[in-house]
Amino acid sequence: MHISAKADYATRALLELACEPSRPLTCEAIASAQQIPFRFLKSVVGELRKAGLVRSQRGCEGGYWLGRPAGEITLLDVAHAVDGELITLRGESLAALGYPGPAAGLPAVWRQVEAGAAAVLGGVTLASLLPAAAAARLDRKGAA
Repeated sequence: MHISAKADYATRALLELACEPSRPLTCEAIASAQQIPFRFLKSVVGELRKAGLVRSQRGCEGGYWLGRPAGEITLLDVAHAVDGELITLRGESLAALGYPGPAAGLPAVWRQVEAGAAAVLGGVTLASLLPAAAAARLDRKGAA
């Protein structure tokens, strides 16, 4: 399984936003804090916005916030938002994959791998990954 740079950067950006739920953060601030290339992060944040995982506001007081509470955003949500399919084989979905003869059982194994990865990623929220101090701030604000 390959974890894309987009999924990694997207998750790190969302965790930065989750740590500061009371104020918007700029892409510049997030990129600097997480040592992510700004131009790449800008496109990733655009995909997160389209998926409803972040919301934005323009202007001098603008920036980005989480689109939902950190406790409601899973790593599976992030992966689907930026990568689409969780696991592909040669760029194709595993859903319709089929092999002839002695390899006929192999697609079922690949689908089990995908289901296992989805179960793990779907069970991890942004809130569960936050350091204790940030999680406590979320609890006080009722955002987790």
